[in-house]
Amino acid sequence: MKIDIHNHILPKRWPDLKERYGYGGWIQLHHHCEGKAKMMKDGKLFRVIDQNCWDPDTRIKEMDETGVTVQALSTVPIMFSYWAKPEDALDLCKIINDDLATTVKTHPKRFIGLGTVPLQAPDLAIQEMTRCIKELGFPGIEIGSHVNDWNLDAPELQSFFAAAEELDCSIFVHPWDMEMSGRMSKYWLPWLVGMPAETATAMCSLIFSGVLEKFPKLKVCFAHGGGSFPCTIGRIEHGFNVRPDLCAVECEVNPRNYLGRVYTDSLVHDPEALRLLVNVIGKDNIVLGSDYPFPLGEHHPGKLIQSMNDFSDILKDKLLADNACQFLGIDRALYEPACSSKSSMSDSMSCEHSEPSPKRQKNLRTCVK
Repeated sequence: MKIDIHNHILPKRWPDLKERYGYGGWIQLHHHCEGKAKMMKDGKLFRVIDQNCWDPDTRIKEMDETGVTVQALSTVPIMFSYWAKPEDALDLCKIINDDLATTVKTHPKRFIGLGTVPLQAPDLAIQEMTRCIKELGFPGIEIGSHVNDWNLDAPELQSFFAAAEELDCSIFVHPWDMEMSGRMSKYWLPWLVGMPAETATAMCSLIFSGVLEKFPKLKVCFAHGGGSFPCTIGRIEHGFNVRPDLCAVECEVNPRNYLGRVYTDSLVHDPEALRLLVNVIGKDNIVLGSDYPFPLGEHHPGKLIQSMNDFSDILKDKLLADNACQFLGIDRALYEPACSSKSSMSDSMSCEHSEPSPKRQKNLRTCVK
């Protein structure tokens, strides 16, 4: 079984947002030929996407080809729109989340929803997060690594994290809005170097600020294997020890103590990096993430995990599925293909999916250890 918690989807169509809100800066989707569309921003091309980025049936076909049982769907980070007027961002979030809910409702055995919220306005973000959890039935949401000039330690966000803990809302943190100009304008550096740094910054912000200390039941997962954080935890801890006047000003707990508290996905593209991730983040805190359907993702989700000859079958199952159940708070049995969970991967890929249970998945903790 494979549960992929890091992948992205868009509605096939949405309204003309410049016309709807009265100003530019928005992403629009132009279906310029069969099976492809252009993501356009103020008349400039941002990215060309294939129909697997909006069509559930295409996704399911490709999931079946790679043995992915379930995808936890989230929007493309550029759609966060934290720069926009809060009420307009909220409206767009509702458009995206409602479309996501429709996809999940149509294919409830294959998809889970991770909503999006207007985090530049924490009160509105709490309102939409509550709707996602209580009305749409999502187990969590996706947020960006920062919000305009705020890192995730911003005092303005404290109420948001408090509400997420109270709602038992899982939070998937994705890097975004990297520096694109000047020294970072060549070699795809914003994606290759900027994203790992963004993720590490988000992790350090939550740790050093004491957010994880104040909200001990908060469940947070960071994309791309936690970026550069796992490789620099020694430096981070050393800085905390030698310059507490700079690092321990809001929380006196050693950063290393939070290892085992936070989750990361498995998207590191390298066997040595994956071994390090298991050793640093912990075998119970890494979840399968592919970044499907984009080029920097793992094109065969879970292949790296499956290739690790020194990983036991129990460990592989944790990374491929069981840890995701724990993070999302879902009942694994309700998504298991209609064959034994102990079947081989080739067998499980050929199993038909049984009819879904109407029972809501949230807050169940019955995953097999």
